[in-house]
Amino acid sequence: MSTLTVQDLSVTIDGRVLVDGVSFEVSPGECLAIVGESGAGKSLTASALLGLAPGRVTADALSVDGVDARRFSETQWRGVRGDRIGLVSQDALVSLDPLRRIGAEIAEPLAIHTRLSRGERRERVLKLLGSVSMPSPESRARQYPHELSGGLRQRALIASALAGEPAVLVADEPTTALDATVQAHVLALLRDIVDAGTAVVFISHDFAAVRRVADRVLVMRAGRVIEQGTVADVLDTPADPYTRELIAATVHEPRADRFGPFGGLRDRDAVLTAIGVSKAFSGVPAVVDASFTLLQGQTLGIVGESGSGKTTLARMIVGVEAPDTGEIRWSGEHRVQLVHQNPLGAFDPRWTIGRSLREALAAGGVPRAARASRVSALMAEVDLAPELAERRPAQLSGGQRQRAAIARALAAEPDVLVLDEPVSALDASVREKVLQLLGRLQRERELTMIFVSHDLDVVAAVSDDVLVMQNGAVVEQGPVAAVFAAPQHPFTQELLAAGR
Repeated sequence: MSTLTVQDLSVTIDGRVLVDGVSFEVSPGECLAIVGESGAGKSLTASALLGLAPGRVTADALSVDGVDARRFSETQWRGVRGDRIGLVSQDALVSLDPLRRIGAEIAEPLAIHTRLSRGERRERVLKLLGSVSMPSPESRARQYPHELSGGLRQRALIASALAGEPAVLVADEPTTALDATVQAHVLALLRDIVDAGTAVVFISHDFAAVRRVADRVLVMRAGRVIEQGTVADVLDTPADPYTRELIAATVHEPRADRFGPFGGLRDRDAVLTAIGVSKAFSGVPAVVDASFTLLQGQTLGIVGESGSGKTTLARMIVGVEAPDTGEIRWSGEHRVQLVHQNPLGAFDPRWTIGRSLREALAAGGVPRAARASRVSALMAEVDLAPELAERRPAQLSGGQRQRAAIARALAAEPDVLVLDEPVSALDASVREKVLQLLGRLQRERELTMIFVSHDLDVVAAVSDDVLVMQNGAVVEQGPVAAVFAAPQHPFTQELLAAGR
């Protein structure tokens, strides 16, 4: 018998049908993955399963753990959420209350859905944290979300979702922003939850993650289901051309094949030299004695786990942070710009994209009279339609926002572009288009790039050289092909193994 039954589900917002006739079932101890591009309707479908979808939701059947939820009021949904069906969302830092300790967060559903005493709830919280492999559960329960790494926050969110022992768990992009080794641990945890008898709906654009955790796959496009079946059938022998296109977008070619020959790169001048750079926060080392050279026209990849120091190193390169010891030495005058991982948070939500670009141009010294034409030129350069300049960030798709963030960085005419996880939250086909865009811009503008990412496939595809960081130290560096083909350091070997 199915734990979750969905038949002819539709979601209509402002007269537009955004989810159209979706049907599937999930049994106990089974994981169904829902995949598709941004805007395909997969997250909207997931939100409908929890009574959280905006607009009008209709279905011939919507049964959660044997309960017909089609005509539920909000009060009835509150009684089901956390008890019969739980949610693990993508951004644990946003989902967890920043003013509440982790233990209190996990105890809340226990207070709502059980009759456990305060002491029993405290004991249950520690058991839940242990069940998701949280190190030192007692001390972690007393911490706030910002005091945990991304992987530990995601584990805490999963523990909170499991507190009410729901029959169905909806995991919406739960590993997107996690490093390879942390992602592997979280995926293994989700699979353990499935094997223990929970029905899991796994929303993801990461086909490697889908292979690890799912039993069946449902492919969506423009709100409709276009293909579904077992993981092996859909991912190894896809029947629909769109599915084949999605899967092909996850296969990255080597750097030289993508962006042209770079055989003469070693003969180019050094743009930047880092000599023994170190940085600590509150006495805790973040970067330890890092040394490397960045060559003109090169793309340098920086990889490592959450907390390895890669973002701190990037911030020192940009000048946002100053090293405590050591030196970052530039050869001559260079303009450097940063592209953030989350452009929605980096843009002022009240401003249109055009206004944000005009502000960047003003900061770069472009005269007022020339700014309008430069905005249009920048939008065209990153393949954005000119009318999108009148929209606010929230009105753009993830791929469009990332292109706009790149356009804003280019407004200052930089020589060096530092990209911090610029494609981690994008669907496979959108990610591929952004990577192609960066390759074209590098050729046309002769840019030097630093590419921070936890996605080893992407780093291999776009980088010439790579730095591997662990606990603040650079443990291995060299040409990306050589390092990834024959890693010398045990941590690099572990990273590569976790990414496969």
